[in-house]
Amino acid sequence: MAMTQTTDDVRRLIKAGDLPGAVRSLRPHAETAPLTDLAKATRYLAEAAGFGDLARAAKAAARRPDDPRALYDLGYGCVEHGIAFLAVAPLRRALALVPDSRRLLQELTSALEDGHRHAEAAALLAGRGAGLAPWPEQYLLVHNALFAGDLDTARRTAAALPDPEDSVWLGARDRQRRILSRAALAEAAGALGGQDLRGWHFALTGGLLATLSPYGFDAGMTGRYAYLGDSPALCRRGLERLGLILAAAGRSPATVSLLPGRSCHVIGLAAAGLLGLPAVPYDPARTDTLVVAYDLNAHDSGLLSALHGRADGQVLYEHTTCWTDPPAVTADVSGLLAQYTAAPWAQQGERPAAPRPAEEIARDIVTADPAPDEGDGRTPADPDEALRAFTAAVSAGWLSGPRDRVRSPGPVRSSRFG
Repeated sequence: MAMTQTTDDVRRLIKAGDLPGAVRSLRPHAETAPLTDLAKATRYLAEAAGFGDLARAAKAAARRPDDPRALYDLGYGCVEHGIAFLAVAPLRRALALVPDSRRLLQELTSALEDGHRHAEAAALLAGRGAGLAPWPEQYLLVHNALFAGDLDTARRTAAALPDPEDSVWLGARDRQRRILSRAALAEAAGALGGQDLRGWHFALTGGLLATLSPYGFDAGMTGRYAYLGDSPALCRRGLERLGLILAAAGRSPATVSLLPGRSCHVIGLAAAGLLGLPAVPYDPARTDTLVVAYDLNAHDSGLLSALHGRADGQVLYEHTTCWTDPPAVTADVSGLLAQYTAAPWAQQGERPAAPRPAEEIARDIVTADPAPDEGDGRTPADPDEALRAFTAAVSAGWLSGPRDRVRSPGPVRSSRFG
């Protein structure tokens, strides 16, 4: 489809009130269209969204498609406003015009990272050879090599990376070292193959994944769920696996801490019942406790900020972790990874939300059948013993450091919808 037709489609979809559709219509052409046309289409999007700064930058780039500054401003604005895929072409062109610009190199790397195009970002940085500056460029090379699954490049580059002179990078350095350390543990445990979702989830996030989706593994999901209608049985299965993980890692929390909200209350009471522990209100300073959440994205920034650090002996469990929009903190154990989950007691379509008390719904979970779903028959087995052995092998690197957010799915990709 010609770009002029696509530009017309963008304007038509905007006029119809479908701004997300207008954005999607540009994806197939974002790196093949003439920059002038791309900038014009981006301007239409920015004006419709009320992004005045981006609209002005797009207008300038449309007029001056060979001006590195105009192209940089356009690319930067796209990254800042969450449409980084539209930033790649103008930033790539600007870098070709000013190949020694570190700012352009860093911004193009950022745009590729936002699209989870880590192998491309790593190749871009590695292509600079010995002239690549250590901070942040070599650090970014390690980062993108890790998230692309290229451990050899990541380790080799990290070994030569000096400590940063600017203290602002110390936290990033420490976070990267923890990832490298966890990757070594996972690799020693026989993990980190090309489709090893649990191994890479641990290496990159520090969290343990309790269950894998038994559907669509060989059709693009590789252990993650897309749209999931949850059930008491799945909740029970996740909590059973949580108990297995705690035992394998030698962890014995004394209480279950209940987070606010109906769904967290339900799953927390069920965890307390299954594990035989008293349920208590959440207190950030409470030690030796299991903090239980249904979905961390349902909580405000204040509570999530408290959960970013950890009290001694505290373990954070999240039943359903959104992998397309990860929460601000990474759980120590995730029951499952899904793009969208409807809780069993929540409204689903014409079915109203369950009005029963949380205690009754929790009992439904406790008494549900914990046997695994047999799935579609084309998904690799995920026996308890494999999870037990993996947990024991990596437990020395578990529950260390803050619970940082990790936005990228890493090298094990899954199909996403919408």
